[in-house]
Amino acid sequence: MRKVQELNRESFAVRQHLKYVELYAEPDNYAALTYEDTLRIRDELAPLVTPDEDDPKAMRFDALMYGIELAYLVGKKYTRARSDLMKKVSGIAGVANIPEIKAQSDLIDKILHTDYLDNVGINEFEHIRENLRNLIKYIPVSAVQYTTNFDDEILSMDWNESELENDDLKNYKAKAEFYVRQHQDETVIAKLRGNVPLNQGDVEALEKILWSEVGSREDYEAEIGAKPLGEFVREIVGLDMKAAKEAFAAYMDGASLDSWQIYFANQIVEYIVHNGLIKDLSVLQEAPFTDKGSIVAIFTDLTVWAGTRKVIEGINANAVA
Repeated sequence: MRKVQELNRESFAVRQHLKYVELYAEPDNYAALTYEDTLRIRDELAPLVTPDEDDPKAMRFDALMYGIELAYLVGKKYTRARSDLMKKVSGIAGVANIPEIKAQSDLIDKILHTDYLDNVGINEFEHIRENLRNLIKYIPVSAVQYTTNFDDEILSMDWNESELENDDLKNYKAKAEFYVRQHQDETVIAKLRGNVPLNQGDVEALEKILWSEVGSREDYEAEIGAKPLGEFVREIVGLDMKAAKEAFAAYMDGASLDSWQIYFANQIVEYIVHNGLIKDLSVLQEAPFTDKGSIVAIFTDLTVWAGTRKVIEGINANAVA
């Protein structure tokens, strides 16, 4: 209806169909459309309506997601396409100060920091496409890109599984994140996700994974720095929701928290589930933690806040031997 109302009545082409333009510009005439109405709209109005302009980057993202959906439906692997999706979502996350991106922060965090993509289906892929397609335009352009449009006929299409050593995963951090997400059942990784304290054997297992199988210690330190191995892995896999709630349960049950304090604690749980831990407590001075007031306003009894902080520190400590 909106597109019909926007038609230029002075246009020669529109004047040839003015009777139907005026008829279907009225909202009331859409209340009970008949089959004949649909035929008139198709024949008389559809040729006059031009489609809305769409962002080429969003359309390319559509193509990526449709490819993933197609691979899913036919039971094929979509490892390379998933890698492309992760890179795009990571690019969006890098400019998270934009309100439109902040509004999708939960979805972005789930994709980047949980096993969300391992358990999704067509509906979830469509949810990702619909909610992120218009954010792709905000990804900074780091190099000149050339778009071509060839009319050659496509004779066949082959789906090939990408491997760990492909060009999309040529840097150490991407290789490490790929490995960790694909091996979350390994004992030490499962311990980190489940908030189970590590022992020396676990540390040695992490060293073997990150300093031998994925790359070298020098590679790790060059890209990740001095961050403990457990913290790095925990940030990738996040913390299991059940484990996070259990970490707070005993304290919350015995501390007689009020509704605001319970809200604050629940926000901490949500954050840690997505991010694995909280090293920089300054994030607690931002939304959503401050939705009910500042830490000082919520925890008038500082001993109650001290107990909350102790739980956070315990979760952090379990990521380090």
